[in-house]
Amino acid sequence: MNTEKFAFRHIGIRQQDLNHMFQTIGVKDLNELIQETIPGEIQLKKSLELDNAISEAEFLNHLQALSRKNKVFKNYIGMGYHDSVTPSVIKRNILENPGWYTAYTPYQAEIAQGRLEALLNFQTMVTDLTGMELSNASLLDESTAAAEGMTMLHQLRSREQKKQNIHKFFVSENVLPQTLSLLTTRSKPVGIELVVGKPEDFDFSSDYFGAILQYPGKYGQVQDIGDFISEAQAKNIKVIVSADLLSLVLLTPPGELGADVVVGTTQRLGIPLGYGGPHAAYFATREAYKRHIPGRIIGVTVDMDNQPAMRMALQTREQHIKRDKATSNICTAQVLLAVMAGAYGVYHGPDGFRYIANEIHRKAKVLDAFLRDSGIEQENSLFFDTLKIRVDDINTIKKLAEDQEINLNYIDDNTISISLNEATTQKDLMQLAGCLSGSAEPVDLSAYNSVSENIFPDTLQRSSAFMEHEVFNSYHSETELMRYLKKLERKDLALNHSMIALGSCTMKLNAATEMLPLSTPEWGNIHPFAPVEQAAGYHEVLRKLEEDLTTITGFAATSLQPNSGAQGEYSGLMTIRAYHESRGDTHRNICIIPASAHGTNPASAVMAGMKVVVTKTDEHGNIDMVDLEEKVIANSANLAALMVTYPSTHGVFESSIRQITQLIHDHGGQVYMDGANMNAQVGLTHPAAIGADVCHLNLHKTFAIPHGGGGPGVGPICVADQLAPFLPGHPLVSTGGEKAITAISAAPWGSSLACLISYGYIKMLGEEGLTEATKIAILNANYIKNRLEAKYNILYTGERGRAAHEMIVDCRPFKQFGIEVTDIAKRLMDYGFHAPTVSFPVAGTMMIEPTESESLAELDRFCDAMLAIYGEIELAGQGIERYKQLLKNAPHTMGMISSDDWPYEYSRQEAAFPLPFVAENKFWPSVRRVDDAYGDRNLVCSCAPIEAYA
Repeated sequence: MNTEKFAFRHIGIRQQDLNHMFQTIGVKDLNELIQETIPGEIQLKKSLELDNAISEAEFLNHLQALSRKNKVFKNYIGMGYHDSVTPSVIKRNILENPGWYTAYTPYQAEIAQGRLEALLNFQTMVTDLTGMELSNASLLDESTAAAEGMTMLHQLRSREQKKQNIHKFFVSENVLPQTLSLLTTRSKPVGIELVVGKPEDFDFSSDYFGAILQYPGKYGQVQDIGDFISEAQAKNIKVIVSADLLSLVLLTPPGELGADVVVGTTQRLGIPLGYGGPHAAYFATREAYKRHIPGRIIGVTVDMDNQPAMRMALQTREQHIKRDKATSNICTAQVLLAVMAGAYGVYHGPDGFRYIANEIHRKAKVLDAFLRDSGIEQENSLFFDTLKIRVDDINTIKKLAEDQEINLNYIDDNTISISLNEATTQKDLMQLAGCLSGSAEPVDLSAYNSVSENIFPDTLQRSSAFMEHEVFNSYHSETELMRYLKKLERKDLALNHSMIALGSCTMKLNAATEMLPLSTPEWGNIHPFAPVEQAAGYHEVLRKLEEDLTTITGFAATSLQPNSGAQGEYSGLMTIRAYHESRGDTHRNICIIPASAHGTNPASAVMAGMKVVVTKTDEHGNIDMVDLEEKVIANSANLAALMVTYPSTHGVFESSIRQITQLIHDHGGQVYMDGANMNAQVGLTHPAAIGADVCHLNLHKTFAIPHGGGGPGVGPICVADQLAPFLPGHPLVSTGGEKAITAISAAPWGSSLACLISYGYIKMLGEEGLTEATKIAILNANYIKNRLEAKYNILYTGERGRAAHEMIVDCRPFKQFGIEVTDIAKRLMDYGFHAPTVSFPVAGTMMIEPTESESLAELDRFCDAMLAIYGEIELAGQGIERYKQLLKNAPHTMGMISSDDWPYEYSRQEAAFPLPFVAENKFWPSVRRVDDAYGDRNLVCSCAPIEAYA
């Protein structure tokens, strides 16, 4: 037992388990299994050229040394990012807690009530502060949220506007530059024309369907946007307001001014800067637009006992249902960060928010008064936290600032802006005043402590109450918040309780050593627009991670900018689009996608301006080569791309993959490989070996970033030589290819802080450990397959009867007994397990993916549970009603089991403790089976007195 070997800790199977597993699946060793699973022609002939593995202790020392190369300055740059104060109780109990960060998206609501409540708190906080009616459960970043708002309003054009092809969208010149870049990226493929200008010069022409304003503006000026919104709406022009959420404590909320959509970031609500992310954006709108809002929405419903419960609402909006008709490809959120921001709201409450906002604003007024008395011109007449200053000698100020480790925002040779924040102290303010005066010495500002409370006119001053719900007014001591967070955590089943065998989700270990650095200020407190030399440690990590991912995929270059898998899909397709345009092939707009593909694939293709042609899959789950060839030939002149998942969404390595990719290339197309199943490839094959040109990777799957209950994710793209010049750039920081497309995410390197995790995963496993992990993932899947297939029908396998890293179990035959796949999913909760992926990619099935991190004992417990449930189904099928009742009533709560009333024919033990191992580590669902339809018919997406839901 080598205690220094991280692979030993990451991989759950022990050496002594292997012979039993080999005998079960009928192979002599791992190599024989791999030969029977992966087609020989795409297997790698030599090992990946990666660094040797290092131990966990060595990694922590290595990262600490790198962190010292980062320079943590006081940041007053602003531009959508601010130093914040993360309460220690939130850092310890959420950010550093596997009970929160290892959970999955709350599709199984009965075992996710804790984070559902936390997200409902987030939504309530956002709707209250913005004055809107409805909020989603977060988006990827502020700029993405703004772009999603634009495309939503484009979808919402009136019938007459669509008939007249109204496609102009006005952008205030005061929006953040990264937002303008994203709006540019998103607008071109779908035919939206951006017009940038001053709001006061806008003519409200009927040629426009929408507009976006920044409130306050990018350099801090607060403008009265009420008249603009009123006039726009009179002309049927819908308005997005990109707002600083904390400023809305003092400023009239956009909802009260008539805005249609309000977007922004919650980063300054206790979330570290992290060199750009991850952070939770918010998106609030009118209830009338509820079926068009992007992302996920948490809503209230009832369970089988008519008791209040929460679940994800209006899921029919999602891409796996609407596919190419979806209004967005966003299939995730930033749940962990939204939970933290919501907890920040719970901890501070409305009075705490008023104190924080007033203190920031007071300090800005103190500095403004000092500057005016000093004869220094401050241009913002109305401001919340940001001053725009004219200076004579910017070089002297810049040197003084840098010498004192201060970052300011240098707009041009004579103008700077300074954004104050929650972390700004009186001492910091005195230091700033000295710096702006041309002195290295702090200035005594005590004479300015009596500045007037209010500089806003009545039309801009908030008068409405907010965050009045009990949850925001109950947990203001650390003890109370700690207990509240623990109460929520206990309601959720995460990886710290049992295996989560979700197919296509790769719920592997998120090792503590990988996670620890996220809490340190040397990584957390770097502004994304700080001078790059201040982030030297970050750049070593990011550059090395790019190199390693490039090696692992066999490609030429990598971009880490996309901050979700869906963003990675879109980025990859946009590089293909740019490549064709560079060759004059602007007509190439056909994207061929298999019917089995994840729903984000067709949604991403449509967003990239492509037309989707669907190709069939055959009875074995493979791409139908005859149908594919027909469609490729029919669309040859206009073929842009094929999107393919490999191994397939059905969990099979298709032997014809090289033939498929060659066919696309022969007809002038590029091949995009969806990296969702990369956990079955690493070290054994790679996207370049199958003939792909670009792929995205899910670092939150294959490379160990935790799912966080539904985000964060990171979705970098890796590309072949011909696509490298088009990797995404950024308007404020040099990055991307020499012919870079405009930005995909708000920050230059997306969610940089989360990239530390994947960097550590690769460094500690090395080539040998990565390859071993892939082999064990495939072994574990085939072991489960062999244990279950005597009772359950396994839908698809490779030509030699093997699964890849996941398999699909067919539950449709049980319909004849009145048992649905949902009944099995809910019954698994009684055994202490989260259900596998339900009804994707085939309705009425379960897709199981165990990953390499699980032990043989855990695999056996899961199989025992599945086989026991099969036995219950079998007895139900024999007409024994109590077993059908047992399945239909699942899951069983503690309230049911402990009740004096037990009206069921089966026993309490059968309900709650069906196998001996369950009693040793019982997990209790906190609600009975939820009623999704009731919740969608009676949509409630924010906190209200709980009696209202009864």
